[in-house]
Amino acid sequence: MPRPRRTPLLAALAALATAAATTLFVAGPAMAAGPTATLTRASDWGGGWEGRYTITNGGSTPIAGWQVAFTLPAGTTLGSYWDATVSSAGQRHTFTNRSWNGTVAPGASVSFGFLVTGPGSPTDCTLNGVSCGGTPPPSGPPTSAPPTSAPPTSAPPTTPPATTPPPSSPPPSSPPPTTGPPVNGLPKRALIGYLHASFANGSGYVRMADVPADWDIINLAFGEPTSVTSGDIRFQLCPVTECPNVETEAEFTAAIREKQRQGKKVLLSIGGQNGQVQLTTTAARDAFVRSVGSIIDRYGLDGLDIDFEGHSLYLNTGDTDFRNPTTPVVVNLISAVRTLKQRYGANFVLTMAPETFFVQLGYQFYGSGPFGGQDPRSGSYLPVIYALRNDLTVLHVQDYNSGPIMGLDNQHHFMGGADFHIAMTDMLLAGFPVAGKADAMFPALREDQVAFGTPASTHAGNGHVAPPGVQQAVTCLVKGQNCGGYTPRSGTNPGFRGLMTWSINWDRFVGGEFRLNHGPFLKSLS
Repeated sequence: MPRPRRTPLLAALAALATAAATTLFVAGPAMAAGPTATLTRASDWGGGWEGRYTITNGGSTPIAGWQVAFTLPAGTTLGSYWDATVSSAGQRHTFTNRSWNGTVAPGASVSFGFLVTGPGSPTDCTLNGVSCGGTPPPSGPPTSAPPTSAPPTSAPPTTPPATTPPPSSPPPSSPPPTTGPPVNGLPKRALIGYLHASFANGSGYVRMADVPADWDIINLAFGEPTSVTSGDIRFQLCPVTECPNVETEAEFTAAIREKQRQGKKVLLSIGGQNGQVQLTTTAARDAFVRSVGSIIDRYGLDGLDIDFEGHSLYLNTGDTDFRNPTTPVVVNLISAVRTLKQRYGANFVLTMAPETFFVQLGYQFYGSGPFGGQDPRSGSYLPVIYALRNDLTVLHVQDYNSGPIMGLDNQHHFMGGADFHIAMTDMLLAGFPVAGKADAMFPALREDQVAFGTPASTHAGNGHVAPPGVQQAVTCLVKGQNCGGYTPRSGTNPGFRGLMTWSINWDRFVGGEFRLNHGPFLKSLS
């Protein structure tokens, strides 16, 4: 979700360029001065391939933002992408930096990647309007201009799978859904929103007392670690220099009590775009439990939201069974959350907000794969969800900032319409074989444990869907009506929990489109 962050550069790309099986395409003179963008075809499986562009600053001044544009030939289509955003016009695709990788110092490099279906290679590559090889184009205006600043609402990348073809046959029938009682105190249909409590993010600060009553679960964004591997989580209200209208801590706490008196749940959300949390050791696990518990006690919160993104979760090579994970960052997170759940009891609310890459992509790709080479983060939320399935209150996957994801119909679905919400949510309600293996079935969740997330507006993230499309998806999932071209394998789901959005602040910024449409709609469903 929300704020700019910095991540380590992907140095492994240089090694890929020298691998014997790798084909390297350079759009321009190899020794060109100034910024260049070099394409590596990292892997090829016949029907498609994985590409990675490395932007290198060979000049003497920093690059303050970049765009790489290229054209794919007819019969070759763009699929998933990562570490950039993309806009497309026909076969012309323009990739723009994320908030954390837009600045490139002299002599430094950054990269982004993508998947392609078909054999064709990019042509007419430009970097900030000039040839990717560093020379000006022959004639005509620049194809695209660099951004003037990083977008305030940029969310973390939905990173890709990689080198294994998708399963060739539909999944088998799913096992019985997860069991366990729902948490008391939530309405049958819930409207869930994130509140920028510790920063403004361009949308303006909203005081807790001013959060409209439509919101049933309010996730406080964000608790963040003192360092990536410390496990020590801190939370503070937005500084007055950034949020002049911020309330005092006493007023904030009193407003939380009033929300709770009205039946609302207020949770601490941990992670987000900035908050990379890697519990690599048991010491970090224990620090996580202590620090999170301290924040919950300090404000009297109702529970916890896990919004781990970026590189927080991954799977070590050889960790191939989501039912029996061995990677410390996964095992320690599961242990920490279980400890907190046991400490606070049955009514402790636990929600999660993973991206599609960490969940639904697991249908095709899990971890680094049986032969290595895949992104080790693929499907890495699955063992966490599976282990905590009887403690989980609501899973609301972020159906935005995503590349195409294969659904249970073995077709790729694209964000921005009802179809994507239906197909992605159906996977959670029906269950699916992980990495296409019939003997590795991720079980269906209970209907009341499932919601889906969508941006409150076009300002808030890629993949915004207008209210009629969102409500079409919900109606399809709940009643089996108006489903368009996708037939849910899960059938009807009358217990479907509701909708999540990033964010309460962005919704207010655009006049309340999300809550004013979807709050009454959810409560009107039988």
